[in-house]
Amino acid sequence: MEPKIVELALQPYVGRRETITMTQFARVADHLPTMFARLGERGVPVAGAPFFRYRVIDMSADLVVEAGIPITAPVEVGPPMFVESLPAGRYATVSHIGHPDELMQVTARLLDWAREQDLRFDMHPTPTGEVWGCRLEVLMSNPAEEPDMHKWRTDLFFKLAD
Repeated sequence: MEPKIVELALQPYVGRRETITMTQFARVADHLPTMFARLGERGVPVAGAPFFRYRVIDMSADLVVEAGIPITAPVEVGPPMFVESLPAGRYATVSHIGHPDELMQVTARLLDWAREQDLRFDMHPTPTGEVWGCRLEVLMSNPAEEPDMHKWRTDLFFKLAD
């Protein structure tokens, strides 16, 4: 599918943050079932698909990544969970159907497309990596309903600079 630009509204979410290397990504993903269970126990309505939000990216060292679940309105949660909002604005987006291992190539294609379109992302480099205003991988497939990872759909949303 071809990349495009979309406008997204402010979206509150419950999150849990980890500092990891690329090989430790399961540490972030493994938080989602517990987070869904806690929200369900408290009757908190879920407002969309779960996602991973990349805060800081240094592929050769550490990443700061959040597991997130959109909610309809902010709620009280205890640490290590927190409530925050995804920023409203323009995002470059692309959908991918396939194994999550393929997302690095999909991400590279989206970054290349944006460069060709002369678009700038809400991102700034620092000595500890790229700090992103909002960079998401949204998990559109439910693994309980579609166990074949090669059929999973993941949507990427990278916030553009205003």
